[in-house]
Amino acid sequence: MANATPTQNADTPKGLVLAVTAYVLWGFLPIYMKAMAHIAPVEVVAHRIIWSVPLAGLLLIALGRTRDLKSALRDPKMLGMACLTAALISVNWAIYVWAIASGHALDAALGYYINPLFSIALGAVLLREPLNRTQLIAVGLAAAGVVVLVVEAGSLPWAALGLMFSWGFYAFFKRSLPIGPNQGFLLEVLILLIPALVYVTWLGVNGTGHFGLVATDTMLLAGAGVVTAVPLLIYANGAKLVRLSTMGILQYIAPTMIFVTAIAVFGEQIDRGRMIAFPLIWVALVVYSIPMIRQIRAQA
Repeated sequence: MANATPTQNADTPKGLVLAVTAYVLWGFLPIYMKAMAHIAPVEVVAHRIIWSVPLAGLLLIALGRTRDLKSALRDPKMLGMACLTAALISVNWAIYVWAIASGHALDAALGYYINPLFSIALGAVLLREPLNRTQLIAVGLAAAGVVVLVVEAGSLPWAALGLMFSWGFYAFFKRSLPIGPNQGFLLEVLILLIPALVYVTWLGVNGTGHFGLVATDTMLLAGAGVVTAVPLLIYANGAKLVRLSTMGILQYIAPTMIFVTAIAVFGEQIDRGRMIAFPLIWVALVVYSIPMIRQIRAQA
């Protein structure tokens, strides 16, 4: 999933369609990833990177925005920041793929539910952004939900926290990358392309890779680029045409679909800790969303 600041303060029909489409596609993504549960997460991530490059590259060529990418490749500071965001997004993808494959889709939903509240806390700590009372209550409730999970399970929900931290810091540092979202995505996957190709080649030489051996696996791995790049690019273009407050509400579509899929399709169980923690976090999100809903109504 992604966070971005729209460039206007009005919702457009096109923007809403694009944004909702992106979140719905992300909501269905666990079903696709579950079909590759027998493949190591690192191999899946490598193919997500490899097959994203041609798609993102063709889009940039079609838009005539390759000049921005060339400028970025010649800027050491921008390249350094892009290396950081590329590392964070690759970690996020790896944790996500592992969570779905290993029966922790509920933790993936939890991580993305908490993410907007973590971003608020991150802004308060790193950017000295003051928290209002509503935000403090929301962050406190989410923290209480995580504490409940830790107490009940006797361990940290590593997958949820890993997704939250990796995506939260990715979005934070992405703000400092002075390049458009389409160009930025292509720059990140280009940085990751060489290690991904080396890893996939190494798997092939050692006979431990899945690409090219079974037709189904080959198609799924090649399609991983499509299911990675298409929602991100749709979102990046839709976010420009929708208010930030509207995106703040729409972003709950994906984790809600993941939550439903985990229970109804994958058969994951809600234990006592989750029965307490999820309602706490949902209440936190309601509290967090109330000001945004009021703003949307006022501007409407």
